[in-house]
Amino acid sequence: MIVRQAPRAAPGAGVSSGTAPGPRYHPPVRIRLAEAGDAEAIRSIYNREVVEDVNTFDLVPRTVSEQAAWLDAHAGAHLALVAAESAEQVTGHVGAGGETVLGFGSLSPYRDRAAYSTTVENSVYVDPEHRRRGVGRLILLELVQLAASHGFHTVIARIVGHNEASIGLHLACGFEMVGVEKEVGRKHRQWLDVVELQRMV
Repeated sequence: MIVRQAPRAAPGAGVSSGTAPGPRYHPPVRIRLAEAGDAEAIRSIYNREVVEDVNTFDLVPRTVSEQAAWLDAHAGAHLALVAAESAEQVTGHVGAGGETVLGFGSLSPYRDRAAYSTTVENSVYVDPEHRRRGVGRLILLELVQLAASHGFHTVIARIVGHNEASIGLHLACGFEMVGVEKEVGRKHRQWLDVVELQRMV
């Protein structure tokens, strides 16, 4: 199992993604592979985005069985991670082992056709209560490292156009903007652009 603790940072250091400075997390925050016991925490974080925001283009909240299937699909090279901390340290969505799940990320196939098999798409979601503290950065950097170790050649991020925080995070983690798809989504009575970023690994 992958278990990494967040690096200790200087007091007051913030995420270099254009967001307001805030305290970084410090041990015992862990980045680890997602487990079955994390399913409901992941589902809760994700479904909030489905219902309240446009950061995912899903329109219908994920069911319990759909979340279980999602975890099964992310049990191999196209993996899922969580950032977790002891429930004694923070409160929030409870995951495996009673830890608090602060956020999650995953690698997914980029396209179905075989020639795309060395490319993956990443996703990162952080509980709103734990944003601006470096959690998304920890998850994203671990995803990139694991993509490389699994033999993938490039990682793609597709981000809704107004999400400057996520775009800034990816740029700060070595991604480059490669294009914009204009008004390809519609949700909450809005036309939505998608910004595509890429990092070779």
